[in-house]
Amino acid sequence: MKKMLRFLVVFLLIGLFLILGGMLALTWYYSSNFPVNTWINGVYCTGKSVEQVNEELVSAQEASAIVIVDADRVNWEIDMQAVDVRPDFTDALKAYLRQNASVHWLHNLQKPVSSQLTAEAYVADWEKLRAGLEGLPFVAEEKDMAVGVRVCREEGGFCLQDGNAHRLNLEKASAYLEECLSRGQTTIDLLEGGCYEDFPDSDSDRLQRDIWAQVCSFTDRGSRIVYDMGTEQISLTPDIVAGFLEAGPDGSLSLDQEGKLQISETAVRGWIEELAAAYDTCGSEREFAATRGETVTVQYVTYGTKLDVEAENAYLLEKLRSDSAQEETHVPAYVQQGYVRGLDDIGGTYIEIDMTEQKMYYYADGELALETDIVTGNTGRRMGTPQGINFVYAKQRNRTLRGADYESFVKYWVPVKGNIGIHDASWRSKFGGEIYKTNGSHGCINTPTNMMSQLYEMVEIGTPVIMFY
Repeated sequence: MKKMLRFLVVFLLIGLFLILGGMLALTWYYSSNFPVNTWINGVYCTGKSVEQVNEELVSAQEASAIVIVDADRVNWEIDMQAVDVRPDFTDALKAYLRQNASVHWLHNLQKPVSSQLTAEAYVADWEKLRAGLEGLPFVAEEKDMAVGVRVCREEGGFCLQDGNAHRLNLEKASAYLEECLSRGQTTIDLLEGGCYEDFPDSDSDRLQRDIWAQVCSFTDRGSRIVYDMGTEQISLTPDIVAGFLEAGPDGSLSLDQEGKLQISETAVRGWIEELAAAYDTCGSEREFAATRGETVTVQYVTYGTKLDVEAENAYLLEKLRSDSAQEETHVPAYVQQGYVRGLDDIGGTYIEIDMTEQKMYYYADGELALETDIVTGNTGRRMGTPQGINFVYAKQRNRTLRGADYESFVKYWVPVKGNIGIHDASWRSKFGGEIYKTNGSHGCINTPTNMMSQLYEMVEIGTPVIMFY
């Protein structure tokens, strides 16, 4: 019995020793290999080394991109696969083993353990990576950009081409890219990494900067002027003002002996003449929408607008040469000014005399305020009322009109062109129709007295009068 007991004790001790030895062996084994039931990023890792798991995780990693952020905050991408950039999970895997090795593998016997790890570094073919960086459009543009500062002409004015400021240092950018990848960072902000720097200015560069400062000051002063053309306001934009500077064929700005910008008097006058061409109407023709529903062509005769080019040229040159930087709204000088200022110098208030229809209309602010039949000049005796755009240049009550063969008293006299005017005609009992062809006036516009009294009260001196057949 004693022998059996000793045998049993020895047997148990040997079994315990084997179990402890097995557990120690497994503990030692799992100190450098992943425990049972271990899954990382979807990869089965049991019994595998750090190197083996790392290779499988790299293989399982979906294709990704390195994001490069330039100084303008634009994102550019480099395909990792194209430049042989691979994630490295080694450090993360080693840390995982340190926390989960030894006897911790016993916990995994109950159920599988899944974990997610991120790469703490990336490895790459650095030559390919640099080539990928240099192939980005903004880097290629940077490499082609000239060094130095130059004021250049461009469409609508001038610009400063600054080849010294905020330049990308490609060597710093490459080193910073490697540094970021080595610590697992795939979004690379070049500005944050100090990859931009300024090149020193040469004497020539400093001169160009001084010229640019003068250009900015000049355009700022000039662009404070607004031309009040009536219904339109024309601002002298920086682009317009820049066009007043004297420049050579190559776009380089001309300086005087003191190094100051020179103003092109030819350009200033040219702009004033263009302004006059747009707004002058004296002697020209225009399309007019007649009340009868047709569009007629009528010539400006006594009415119209004409800018004083000489006065405006002198004004603008003086302002451009001044150091004043005050806002100014300028009403131009006119040789002749219409009742309305603007591209449409007739506007919405005018008298329309349709000699074919023998009708007269008075429009006030675009609304028809008066309509009446009339009798105009006798076309049968070649005394037809002349066509044209004229204006009311006077108003008079109780006047006697005299001519070679007539003397007529009128209560209301509104002359519009020489001795041609609008007046009442108490001697007539009928108006309109075709009376004007055989029994018309000597050229004036005969109007019923009651209608003439209304027109006289409403119309102002200067009002346009459009007369046509």
